[in-house]
Amino acid sequence: MDHPGFWAPAGPHTLSELVAHADATIPEAFLSLGGRRMVAIRTLDEAGPDDVSFFDNRKYLAALKVTRAGAVFVSQASAAQLPETAVPLVARDPYRAFARALELFFPDAGTPKVAPGASPVDETAQIEDGAIIEPGAVIGAGASIGRGTRIAAGAVIGYRVAIGRDGFIGPGASITHALIGNRVIIHAGARVGQDGFGFAMGPGGHYKVRQVGRVIIQDDVEIGANSAIDRGALKDTIIGEGTKIDNLVQIAHNVVIGRHCVIAALTGISGSTVLEDYVAMGGQCGTVGHIRIGAGAQIGAQSGVSSSIPRGERWGGTPAKPMAAWAREVALLKRLAKRKAADNPGDTND
Repeated sequence: MDHPGFWAPAGPHTLSELVAHADATIPEAFLSLGGRRMVAIRTLDEAGPDDVSFFDNRKYLAALKVTRAGAVFVSQASAAQLPETAVPLVARDPYRAFARALELFFPDAGTPKVAPGASPVDETAQIEDGAIIEPGAVIGAGASIGRGTRIAAGAVIGYRVAIGRDGFIGPGASITHALIGNRVIIHAGARVGQDGFGFAMGPGGHYKVRQVGRVIIQDDVEIGANSAIDRGALKDTIIGEGTKIDNLVQIAHNVVIGRHCVIAALTGISGSTVLEDYVAMGGQCGTVGHIRIGAGAQIGAQSGVSSSIPRGERWGGTPAKPMAAWAREVALLKRLAKRKAADNPGDTND
């Protein structure tokens, strides 16, 4: 989809400017490169020679060793892992340094852009014939609404949001920083495109990391009432074609959900987790971040997923494990409880 984007990038910036703003240093061997200009800030796997990136999680060590980035914010201990083509920008807290560098590249990203115009439907919005805008809906500048889509009363469609054809946005829903396909249903009170929960934490306080990614929702997705889908930090949060999401589900920044997944109510999916196609998650599940759940996997209700799950497997429990192992543990606990009760019939402290 051809789209102008939601943020106005500022740059390029020299390495000297970046380290001065980000409280980092350039090692002496690289000082002569302080005038090199960086055009953008990107993740390790997407960065090129004119981009700066950061490394602060050992799960991405393999990506660090082969990154094509021109410069990387790293700790002193990790600098030796960089390719020879990358300039180390050494920081005591590389994630905080990255957060500060984002301020230079995206100075207008401190607050979201929603609907700054004077009228409820901005005159620059592109609304196809046959779209229905109910009373009280707000449509921001540069937004586009496809034919046959209904925007219910009280919904807010933000700046440059694009929504395809034959969809429905429920009453009181808010959509910002998102590109949405055809035949998408978003129920009442859902929140799409707000800040991801990103902070560089430290003893001096928690430094907010600007979230400059988007939410991409593909065709035929349904999102339940009062669910929340955060926009990405640098990459996009993606919901794949045909996926169905129940009420009160939280999907964090940079999550990628494949096609035709089913996610039941009160589930929370932490940042940068990947669900491959046809994953099913029962109600009240939760995952840690930066894991992968394989295609066709099924996760039982109230499970706490703390590690990646191979494709096609069925897991349950907290911490989640293969279903057969979990069932054996539950059965064993029941037997132990019965035995204890039989051995201590007068014990009332169970």
